[in-house]
Amino acid sequence: MWGIVPAAGRGSRIQPLAFSKELLPVGSRLRDGAERPCAVSEYVVERMIRGGARKICFVIAPGKSDIVEYYGSGYGPAPIAYVVQPRPEGLCDALFRALPLIAPDEPVLVGLPDTVWFPDDGLARLPEDGLSFLLFPVERPELFDAVVLDGDAVREIQVKQKDAASSWVWGAFKLNGRILAELHALWQARRCRDEYIGTLVNAWLAAGGRAVGVRAGSAYVDTGTLHGYRAAMALLGAEDAGEAADGRCREAVSGGSPAMT
Repeated sequence: MWGIVPAAGRGSRIQPLAFSKELLPVGSRLRDGAERPCAVSEYVVERMIRGGARKICFVIAPGKSDIVEYYGSGYGPAPIAYVVQPRPEGLCDALFRALPLIAPDEPVLVGLPDTVWFPDDGLARLPEDGLSFLLFPVERPELFDAVVLDGDAVREIQVKQKDAASSWVWGAFKLNGRILAELHALWQARRCRDEYIGTLVNAWLAAGGRAVGVRAGSAYVDTGTLHGYRAAMALLGAEDAGEAADGRCREAVSGGSPAMT
């Protein structure tokens, strides 16, 4: 199983930074008995590995060599590959850059590298087949991609729509290489005009596709703004307090750490 991490964005909402936004220190972790800062993208990588990913692919912009330097050739038990998105042309274009690596029957997890969410085993709750979205309740769905359901079937994804009809937004999703290829073919047929995955999935649904939404998320924060960064720190602080009360602590993925410490 692959995990795809689209990390080619410019991070304009939280600039200026002296490094890629995906390496923003958010929270900390214990390693070898010492507390160290944690890059925000580590959270989604860890969740992908916990969800079954055995290989990780970062999609990066040409100038984001610091991500390669940070992660190196692998994270914990998972080897890492890198593909380049030459220009910042949206999430759809970024995802399809990884398509040549993926076999038709191979499962794929997709998550955003500037988000922090719980539960950390959420991706493991997605079904094995088809296209499925991990959903989270938020107070302001108009800032995200709200998912309108009919039972558990996805009826529509409302991309940053005012007066969104659902308070559940997608934070990650799962599909296989065949469906990813179908979406790519549809994207090309639509002259590559879809920047967001939501509008493309809506067209795919209208053409007979089917997706499900799994309302298993409990908390979701986008760290792409200063407000979101503060909210993520507060969320992690609350989680750490709960773990301390249980006599537990957050550890790095078993088997290794990023290349840069």
